[in-house]
Amino acid sequence: MEAQARKNGITEGNIFGQLLLFFFPILFGTFFQQLYNTADAMVVGRFVGKQALAAVGGTTSTLINLLVGFFVGLSSGATVVISQYYGARKADRVHWAVHTSVTFSIMGGVIFMVIGLLFSGVALRLMHTPEDVIGHALVYIRIYFLGMIPNLIYNMGAGILRAVGDSKRPLYFLITSCFINIVLDLFLVAVVKMGVAGAAIATIISQFVSAILVVWAMLKTDDMYKLEPKELKIDRRMLRRIVRIGVPAGMQSVMYNISNIIVQAGVNTLGTDNVTAWATYGKVDGLYWMIINALGISVTTFVGQNYGAGRIDRVRKGTGACMAIGVVLTGAISLAMYQWGMILVELFTTDAQVQEISMQLIHFVVPTFITYVTIEILSGSLRGVGDAWMPLIITGVGVCTVRVLWILFALPHFHTMLGAAFCYPLTWTLTTVAFIIYYYFFSTLRRVKVKVWKPFGRRR
Repeated sequence: MEAQARKNGITEGNIFGQLLLFFFPILFGTFFQQLYNTADAMVVGRFVGKQALAAVGGTTSTLINLLVGFFVGLSSGATVVISQYYGARKADRVHWAVHTSVTFSIMGGVIFMVIGLLFSGVALRLMHTPEDVIGHALVYIRIYFLGMIPNLIYNMGAGILRAVGDSKRPLYFLITSCFINIVLDLFLVAVVKMGVAGAAIATIISQFVSAILVVWAMLKTDDMYKLEPKELKIDRRMLRRIVRIGVPAGMQSVMYNISNIIVQAGVNTLGTDNVTAWATYGKVDGLYWMIINALGISVTTFVGQNYGAGRIDRVRKGTGACMAIGVVLTGAISLAMYQWGMILVELFTTDAQVQEISMQLIHFVVPTFITYVTIEILSGSLRGVGDAWMPLIITGVGVCTVRVLWILFALPHFHTMLGAAFCYPLTWTLTTVAFIIYYYFFSTLRRVKVKVWKPFGRRR
């Protein structure tokens, strides 16, 4: 009954209502993920010192985001495949996809753990980590990578639950682990005085709890995505399908991170006040990115299930509904940030010069958020039907490459903060035009008239 209700909701229910019901738990989950990620930095900054804060909140987070971001993008391939098969009520395919995905996350956790333990020191030195910071950074990141297996299991398991229409339980599990992390941070760092090691241990314990919870949910269900430990193995054909969709998304995440690092390097040439203002603005506009990214995840799952069920009419209407929701939310958030952004800026800095530059950024960039909506919605919709390579190519060229070229060749001629920030609305606008052209004239989503499935045949 539970599974049937979810099926009816996503593939048969009111489109706007179901999208919003699915969207809000993801949004709140994103908020708690941000809180989870900043708790370590806040606690060590308060109870250990600025070097520990720089280690936990700066260089290590960049490396962790590169690796974990790639895997999260890769796991989106599993989300798309499972949502399509679940929408089509292909129980055997869902079974193979779930067990392949979980096995793959375990293998990925082992590989990432080894890479992190062996090469994190080299990477930190290549990033010119200051000598008074690198000791803290090495301790934190090496302990963190010891917990990579439960980290990836949770991310994959949460993606599987969302793929079948369950966005609430991943939220509950994340809230639980978030509060465990904060309590352990305070105990191990402030009371036991373990320094950054305590913060890292708190993180991997809380990740272990979230992994247990998501695996428990999959073990206890009677739905077709039920996890059976004895069935954990790689189905090569299913893995190829997952990787074909997931690798482009993972590469897209890496490219975004690399291009933003290069933009940060350009900003670093503008002086301390500008660098601080850029960091402050980044904290403020994080509110918008939480919202739009959650909407992108929602449209991918909605489109995937309806495409699997052959409901192409709902695929197209759902994309349009998400676009409308995105425009309304973007307009509301942009207006609020433009009018009352100073309230948020004051939470992070009391320096008058930094506040002034931060507000200049808000007034310049925030009104252009509307140019990004199409990128998030259309790329999410295209991934939902398995069209993952073109979103990678379009964003790779239109966003990442153009952004880097602007910083390298244009910023020296417009050597101001707004000159650096201009690369964002420029690349969003160019990429939006490219997505609209591709979606309406060339994409699989526009060409397909009926449900298309190529069965695997008898399983070997």
